[in-house]
Amino acid sequence: MDFNVKKLASDAGVFFTRAVQFTEEKLGQAEKTELDPHLENLIARADCTKNWTEKILRQTEVLLQPNPIDHTGARIEEFIYDKLEKKLPSRTTNAELLGQYMLDAANEFGSGTPYGSTLITVGEYQKRLGTAEREFLQTSATTFLTPLRNFLEGDWRTISKERRLLENRRLDLDIGKARLKKAKQAEAKAAAAPDFQETRPRNYVLSASASALLSEEVDKAEHELRVAQTEFDRQAEVTRLLLEGISSTHLNHQRCLQDFAEAQATYYAQCHHFMHELQRELNRCANAVSTPHQSATCPNPVSAAFPSGPPSPGTIVPNSASNKPKTLSMEQTQLPITGTRKAKVLYDYDAHDSSELSLLADELITVYTVPGMDPDWLVGERGNEKGKVPVTYLELLS
Repeated sequence: MDFNVKKLASDAGVFFTRAVQFTEEKLGQAEKTELDPHLENLIARADCTKNWTEKILRQTEVLLQPNPIDHTGARIEEFIYDKLEKKLPSRTTNAELLGQYMLDAANEFGSGTPYGSTLITVGEYQKRLGTAEREFLQTSATTFLTPLRNFLEGDWRTISKERRLLENRRLDLDIGKARLKKAKQAEAKAAAAPDFQETRPRNYVLSASASALLSEEVDKAEHELRVAQTEFDRQAEVTRLLLEGISSTHLNHQRCLQDFAEAQATYYAQCHHFMHELQRELNRCANAVSTPHQSATCPNPVSAAFPSGPPSPGTIVPNSASNKPKTLSMEQTQLPITGTRKAKVLYDYDAHDSSELSLLADELITVYTVPGMDPDWLVGERGNEKGKVPVTYLELLS
């Protein structure tokens, strides 16, 4: 292998000179060129952005993958699939695994038994919760974690590289200033020496020759300083443009943050919805057990129609002391009306008793509240029909 010995020696010399300059600056033995205040502010802002982005990224990963061992393995697996340019397969969540265990246990105990039937009901909803969690993790990784990593592994590396180059250009500039200062001092010292006196002709000739050499050194130092100043100014401009791009990074991360919050809201709404539906199924099961004319097994949720929209904000618990739950029709309520407004229905909703109003997605209804009413519910009207409706199924219009 061929080595350019001269280039290696030159690079080693430059590195050593910069190291000496840097050390002398730290010890206060050499002057240091200060950067433009605007550039200093941009650098400080960029460092702050980098540090907080790293912290937010790490803590979000901990939030989404709490187990440190699983988290490390997941990152390694993701890295390998990324290098192989293959899509990372979806992993089974803990809730999905728990649900499958419950279903397998129900097969062992018998799906027709009360315990087996309840295991099937809870197990199916656990699997639904796990599916919602997996979708949330995938969405969060795509819309939030990936942009943060791209900044740290892409844009920030470029910024760091240019900043290191700017620091080297700054050291070269200060080295040039120091060399010029020393050359001028040597020239002034030689001009003031006794050898320049005309009473000593031979020494005068020698001193004149030395003076010429010193003058050349000054000219060379001035030329090197101009070159160093030009390169420093050019690199400072490049670095400034990159650092000003941090504002665009903030805007991008702001949008990613909104997407992450929306994904969280969707996930928690689905979980809320699933758990209310599970409670309703278990309450029906308990009511069926307390009623002698009905089967003692719980209904199977697999064949039941189940919307994937937001949750119903309340659960109607049947009265176990009677065969029929006692409900109060909204037509019989005579409470004062407050805050009447229009609302758009976001999802279909089936009324569970005569006090509720069934809804169809995209229809417009009139809603209002009454004193003492559960805040998760409103009174809805559609023509002559009236009943309670869940707030989470509505988009209130101005």
